[in-house]
Amino acid sequence: MREAIGTIRQMGKDRELMKIGEKNYIKQLRLHNEKALAYVIDEYGGLIMSVIRKHLFYLPEKQEECFDDVLLKIWQNIESFDENKSTFRNWAAAVAKYQAIDYLRSYRKELQTVNIEDAVIVQEDHALAGMIEKEIDSEVEKMLECLKPQDRELFYKLYVEEKSMKQISCETGIKQEVIYNRLSRGRKKLRRNILEERGA
Repeated sequence: MREAIGTIRQMGKDRELMKIGEKNYIKQLRLHNEKALAYVIDEYGGLIMSVIRKHLFYLPEKQEECFDDVLLKIWQNIESFDENKSTFRNWAAAVAKYQAIDYLRSYRKELQTVNIEDAVIVQEDHALAGMIEKEIDSEVEKMLECLKPQDRELFYKLYVEEKSMKQISCETGIKQEVIYNRLSRGRKKLRRNILEERGA
């Protein structure tokens, strides 16, 4: 499908001949009509790219690749879109946001696993890593806003600081089983909030 996206982008010029429009593009996407995806690119491509650029501002070389991946996600997951919960515009923007954040996380991991003996990491790379770290932290904070302060701290220690349950228990004085139960409830709440934001 990724190879076909370039071709689909060219279809926009002939869209008026294909009878794909505001009233039927969702239905046609669900039928996997590639012309409907061309309509999405024409109508929402600017929005999608603006969301990607906001989050991948420091990684311009990744923006086009991320854009294609967002289209692929839309194509593969259109069945999860619910018109009663969200507009397609908001749903597509959420897909773009989470895909871009995934790119940030992947890039951060790449920087962390570089072998210093095999590669020279220039000062700009260190600065870039710091900016990416701040971007991810900012998005994590936004996602965790729906949780209680104590639960938010637990999530941050586990998933951002990557500490073990034992370490968290020692630092907070909370029993591990209590931490597990709080995290379990928190995951359900986060999942529910994310699904609502995506319109799934």
